[in-house]
Amino acid sequence: MENNTLKKIDLIFADYTTSKYKILEKTILKKPDEVINEIIDSGLKGRGGAGFPTGLKWKFTKNEDNPVKYVVCNADEGEPGTFKDREILERVSRKVLSGMAICGHAIGAKEGYIYLRGEYSYLAPKLMAEIEIFDDFAKKANLDFKIFLRMGSGAYICGEESALFDSMEGKRGEPRNKPPYPTVSGYNSCPTVINNVETFATVQIICKIGAEEYKKLGTTDSRGSKLFSISGDTPKAGIYELELGMPLKEFVEEFGDGDTKSVQVGGASGFCVPRKHFNDTIIGFEGIPTGGSMMIFNSTRSMYNVLHDYLEFFNEESCGQCTPCRVGCQQLLKGIEAVKKGEKKPQYLEELKKLALTMKVAAKCGLGQSLANPFNSIVDNFREEIIY
Repeated sequence: MENNTLKKIDLIFADYTTSKYKILEKTILKKPDEVINEIIDSGLKGRGGAGFPTGLKWKFTKNEDNPVKYVVCNADEGEPGTFKDREILERVSRKVLSGMAICGHAIGAKEGYIYLRGEYSYLAPKLMAEIEIFDDFAKKANLDFKIFLRMGSGAYICGEESALFDSMEGKRGEPRNKPPYPTVSGYNSCPTVINNVETFATVQIICKIGAEEYKKLGTTDSRGSKLFSISGDTPKAGIYELELGMPLKEFVEEFGDGDTKSVQVGGASGFCVPRKHFNDTIIGFEGIPTGGSMMIFNSTRSMYNVLHDYLEFFNEESCGQCTPCRVGCQQLLKGIEAVKKGEKKPQYLEELKKLALTMKVAAKCGLGQSLANPFNSIVDNFREEIIY
């Protein structure tokens, strides 16, 4: 998107009626290193929000000596405002299974698992039917790779990769200490590639069109396109595939209602960007990365209420394992309530911001670490709505 124009793309949902695993069939004829190098060359970064280079993750896992390796698809889409993975699994699950099998071929894994969000249990019969079709293909193609379905139980924390592994192993879903990272010790303490639903679907696309064609989309730091879940005060709510690296100003002009005062980029754990920063904010890894959630708020919305809802959510979903997150979530919520009621002076917000930054450093996983993003961005930009 070097010319800074908003362009709608149709790669993820294209060819969804395809009846055979044609791309997978061609790709598994290539050498594993050739496949990995293609993914590295494409510049693909994880579409779950963290943005780790996908090809490097595969390479690190492949290079581990352990003969047992796993592929895990994180379909625990629990971030508020995000609903694009659900649509991918419902419409083009074949692309996801293809991407997982390509990964299995590349790293030397024989088993893959889809960890499905508990609230998406209605998708399970359809996914199982597609897995049976995949199994038939694998037998005919002599592909030694099996895919299994595992169900979550509605815990937000299990979207964190190591908590997800514990849940798959029948344990309470709690984040693990890192290192070791999943590429060394993941599911069943074996080297594991864990990628988001959209990431695996994108792998299939790259193997179809090639890295050079894929790199024509996006920017140098943010290659390719991405699905965005757009909600809130917009006349165009829904799922759209757009190039990464787009200016937020152009996004608002396309999807806003003419009175947009802020956009929450990246769900409840992301950043709240006010109107004054629309011009200088880029949606991509060189600006503000996102797992896909774009929540639009107009002037009728109370940003205090928005922040309060976020804090209630995090307070409820904290696993309670580490003190910075368990206590910090509670204190941030009580703190803004006290300021709003006049029980604490407005200056107390600065102490709460320090607490949020402490959580960013001291919390064990992304839940507590990311809370400073919405808290500080809303307090800094909409302080008057919290004080009065």
